[in-house]
Amino acid sequence: MSTFDEIYEKIKEYPTIILHRHTSPDPDAIGSQAGLARSLREQFPDKKILCAGEDDEGDLAWINTMDKVTKKDYEGALVITTDTANTPRISNKLYKEASFLIKIDHHPDVDPYADMSYVDPDAPAASQIIVDFINAEKLPLPSEVAYPLYAGIVGDTGRFMYPETSSHTFEVACQLAKTGININEIARNISDVTFAQAKLQAAVLDYMTVNPSGAAYAVLTQKELKKLGVTDDQASVTVSTPGRIKDIKAWNVFVEKPDGTFRVHYRSKGPVINQLAEKHDGGGHALASGANAKDMDEVKQIFAEVVEVTKKYNEEHE
Repeated sequence: MSTFDEIYEKIKEYPTIILHRHTSPDPDAIGSQAGLARSLREQFPDKKILCAGEDDEGDLAWINTMDKVTKKDYEGALVITTDTANTPRISNKLYKEASFLIKIDHHPDVDPYADMSYVDPDAPAASQIIVDFINAEKLPLPSEVAYPLYAGIVGDTGRFMYPETSSHTFEVACQLAKTGININEIARNISDVTFAQAKLQAAVLDYMTVNPSGAAYAVLTQKELKKLGVTDDQASVTVSTPGRIKDIKAWNVFVEKPDGTFRVHYRSKGPVINQLAEKHDGGGHALASGANAKDMDEVKQIFAEVVEVTKKYNEEHE
């Protein structure tokens, strides 16, 4: 793994830097990408620094929007990916046209795809790593930089609830808050849902199947999403809903895409599920991961695997 100093020296070499994040972005993906881009623009006003992503930001455009990039922009350019564990999840495949690739991430490094990387799986958010990088290299951190980074940390820690949250996370959050950002606005933007999304959250509980082991799952079809006027990206608001039930220990939310395949969300309160996600074109953290399923047969297979892991967890913790 490279050091912050080595990454910064590489950044200095390139006149064009293009930052990529993962597909179907969350606040940490957009926040870490935008925070680093804005800080580098402050530090290097003569460089061309762009944010790239082929899918739009959905209801996260309040954090940042993407720049228009062309294949020509990548000639002799440096690409930096943030919050992106593996190559299939990099949004906008033009990244392959760049001269050099740097990966900055907090997921387990199962796909070391870059020429240079900094990966810290103990960090609760890629945005926290970006703040550490900014501090280490004494880069600018005005409120315009702090805003997306704070949003990324709040989003990926579940408002500081998830187990990876540490005392250092709160130190970083305090530093960002001191820049004068509106932390209440950020919290509202992350937590607010539309009425349609709220109805979908309730529907997840109606559709949910719970195994005696404490494993549970719900399938959200395109028919149901269209009925409620919710896009498949907006359906991600339902992912944490089953976790509010006391007896549920691990769960899946399957969201059908327009092409009939499924986006798979894994969440857990104890059983380790990221290795299961890796079997299905995915990955992530021990207790929060994502994957894909091509049809209902694979949906059933995935849930059967979660049931087995949950049963094993129960046996080990009796």
